[in-house]
Amino acid sequence: MDKESTKVETLSKHYFSHETAVIDNSCSIGEGSKIWHFSHIMSGAKMGKKCNVGQNVVISPEVELGNNVKVQNNVSIYTGVTCEDDVFLGPSCVFTNVINPRSAINRRGEYSKTHLGKGVTIGANATIVCGHDIGAYAFIGAGAVITKTIKPYALVVGNPAKQIGWMSEYGCRLNFDNTNIAVCKESLERYELKNNAVIKL
Repeated sequence: MDKESTKVETLSKHYFSHETAVIDNSCSIGEGSKIWHFSHIMSGAKMGKKCNVGQNVVISPEVELGNNVKVQNNVSIYTGVTCEDDVFLGPSCVFTNVINPRSAINRRGEYSKTHLGKGVTIGANATIVCGHDIGAYAFIGAGAVITKTIKPYALVVGNPAKQIGWMSEYGCRLNFDNTNIAVCKESLERYELKNNAVIKL
């Protein structure tokens, strides 16, 4: 058995990686996580427990993923991005980390940070322009382009993205009554809208 096979076998004791995945040294991967075909976890990246990384994903140095983060196929997560627990990154969604890239100019010391709060969902093919945080449980629609900070529980769509409503932690659209209370019909969670912000009751 060669050294590479031994390495994969040893690592597989606490997480799974497909034989085509590339796992650099000095990265941290939590117990029960899965990394699928042709994905690359780069040195210095941190991934929590029970994450699932689909095909053709790149996780760059210093990226931090919490527990139970789901990364669908063809997503590149660049240095400067951090995700809390239970974040969902839809197929082919896009992150950036430089506001004004030029091929001839090295801007590695100018990376902008993007933080995704707990339970955030990013839809397929959405683009997250760097430097804009996304609040907990926000729901970013497919194809949306994020150009500003997004509030917790906000439902946003379009290019540039605009808020069109609110979403529950369970994932149903919230309809507030005349007392500013909404109930998620599927989970029976209750929420209050106060000062243009959502509070879970």
